[in-house]
Amino acid sequence: MPNGNREVEAAWAYHNSTKHSFESVHSSHHFLDWQNKPVPFKLYPDLEPIPLPRPTQVSDMPALAALKGGTREIPARQTLNRTFLSTLLHYSAGITRHVRYPQGELAFRAASCTGALYHIDLYLVCGDLPDLPAGVYQFGVHDHALRQLRRGDFRDELDSLSGGQSGVVQSPLTMICTSTFWRNSWKYQSRTYRHCFWDSGTILANLLAITAAHSVPAHLICGFVDDRVNRLLGLDSRHEAALVLIPLGSDEQIASEMETVEPLHLRTAPLSQSEVDYPAIWEMHGASSLAGEAEVASWRGTLPPLRRSVPSGRLFPLLPLKLEAQPKDSIETIIQRRGSSRRFAREAVTVEQLSTMLDAATKETPADFQGRGHPRLNDLYLIVNAVEGLPSGAYLYRQEGPALELLKEGDFRSQAGYLGLEQALPADASADVFMLADLSRILERFGNRGYRAAQLEAAIIGGRLYLAAYAMGLGASGLTFFDDDVTEFFAPSARDGSVMFLMALGHPVRRGNP
Repeated sequence: MPNGNREVEAAWAYHNSTKHSFESVHSSHHFLDWQNKPVPFKLYPDLEPIPLPRPTQVSDMPALAALKGGTREIPARQTLNRTFLSTLLHYSAGITRHVRYPQGELAFRAASCTGALYHIDLYLVCGDLPDLPAGVYQFGVHDHALRQLRRGDFRDELDSLSGGQSGVVQSPLTMICTSTFWRNSWKYQSRTYRHCFWDSGTILANLLAITAAHSVPAHLICGFVDDRVNRLLGLDSRHEAALVLIPLGSDEQIASEMETVEPLHLRTAPLSQSEVDYPAIWEMHGASSLAGEAEVASWRGTLPPLRRSVPSGRLFPLLPLKLEAQPKDSIETIIQRRGSSRRFAREAVTVEQLSTMLDAATKETPADFQGRGHPRLNDLYLIVNAVEGLPSGAYLYRQEGPALELLKEGDFRSQAGYLGLEQALPADASADVFMLADLSRILERFGNRGYRAAQLEAAIIGGRLYLAAYAMGLGASGLTFFDDDVTEFFAPSARDGSVMFLMALGHPVRRGNP
């Protein structure tokens, strides 16, 4: 029987057992069985596809403005149809390009994913839309089509499962992110549960920017009754589980009566010849699950305000580019352009470029664990290797100002490379951004489920940094890290922090360049 959400020893046990250290990485005997690699799609052989039109809608809002949430409001019911869904799904999780390698062809997606293993799937629960009947659907990335799992309006059911105050019942459509664990644990073993939220977070960074650009209200719900949402989607929670709900739009028309949720018995294609079970994944998921609507209602809220320490280091105000000087490419153009940089040139970015990226990435996340004006779950720490206008060194991002506080000055390229799992990318980058969370404080307020929220928020910030970097004509790459060594490097400022995410930013070495 899994531990209850308030028994936070489960989160600590999982977090500590999945940390990377020099010793754990170099003593690992794990190898990749390429003959048993799982397919990166969930396939329903017996369900007819409902084709979506080609994603041709492009917004007129610049990408950086969309990342910050946009400014316009129009009735969402004017745009929530299959044409808009095609755009939203394509630029959130669809295939943007195919690349051939000696081992075969790889279909790259709109958002980055650890190991390019693409274990996150998207489901839809909707009322009657102009050209789509009410039902529960799964998005098939491989053929850009929907498949109906249930017929009927289940918004009222979903609303009750998310505490009754989530706004689901007033939204024409709610999207749900899930993870199929084996598609990622084939490579990353038990650490996959962290990646569930890293990889859904980068998708959500795209999704929130697209909805902002098209003036469709969206917010994230991390508090819901897990088992019953999984049942609604027909999931086996030891293999696949719902992670976050995203109600989209607003409408006066609501579900008139509660639909009965019968068990689903839908056949899916096998992922690989065999699967390896990593119990730590579903044990952590069970320990962070909410059992009933009352528990969901009490879980929802924010962190209490924290009195910040007075800066002891020099402060460098951030200087974002003025609006007229910012690039004007649309968010769709930037998502289509985005990749993951494989090499960085050791060239400097300007303080204005870094400031603009941080400004776009750190806007409030519209989530049930972060209210307006309340503190983020993550603090941002930086290693600055080459930024014109900033001394090289270690910094803390301070929202007030905003400004960067210099914690220690010096050339830390080699340390950055070591902290990023002994890789060249963080050493060569212009700047590295680490997201660290005070897990003790978060788990005290949210229980084990706070671990999910902290990972998710960090990944959304990382996903926004990805897109902001490409909007600025730069490159970015998400990386893993030696957990405790990062905390020690930024101590004493980060002594209570646990690393959630790492992004490297800089000038990419493009194909054909030295």
